[in-house]
Amino acid sequence: MAKLYLVPTPIGNLEDITLRAIRVLKEVNLILAEDTRTSSVLMHRYEIKTPIIPYHQHNEHHLTPQMVERIAGGENIAIVTDAGTPGISDPGFLLVRACVTAGVEVECLPGATAFVPALVNSGIPCNTFCFEGFLPQKKGRKTKLDELKNETRTIVLYESPFRLVKTLEQFCETFGPGRRASVSRELSKLHEETARGTLAELVEHFKSKTVKGEIVIIVSGRED
Repeated sequence: MAKLYLVPTPIGNLEDITLRAIRVLKEVNLILAEDTRTSSVLMHRYEIKTPIIPYHQHNEHHLTPQMVERIAGGENIAIVTDAGTPGISDPGFLLVRACVTAGVEVECLPGATAFVPALVNSGIPCNTFCFEGFLPQKKGRKTKLDELKNETRTIVLYESPFRLVKTLEQFCETFGPGRRASVSRELSKLHEETARGTLAELVEHFKSKTVKGEIVIIVSGRED
């Protein structure tokens, strides 16, 4: 039976892809990519010649019914994002939901996800945590921060390098400057960095430098 494959891709180092993922990408009939220009680098590296088309937030509503119909008709289709696992703060959820509703089989391969190494490497308890992805940029942001203020589990978030300092400052105001946290960027790349300390210390650390790369923030939960 044909199916949809969710295929995780490296979050930085192109060697961080599984042999199974390479095989699946070579065997499927079509690959859906968040950005074909980004994915083409990976495809070239591993000599993957499968047809590839864009699938992102601007066209996923239009393409999803067509993709479900094609899989139901016998084609195997894989979806990849620029980095990490599809559906985790990236395109993929709509297609998975549509396939499940239509009775089309879905299989997610294990692989890279940025928040897992950041969480484990933070030194902050990871036996229980909540993943929030990207916070609302404007509407609802303060409400969400106020909700998280009393969260006792470790909090995991993604952030843009351009908003990092402002976000850390907001965390200081909401959670208190002494709350422990960790910031990881450029994971698995040459200039990988994990900075640990209080929120106040992290504000000062990142204020003094130019920040690049995708960001994962880990904030300790409220202690009773």
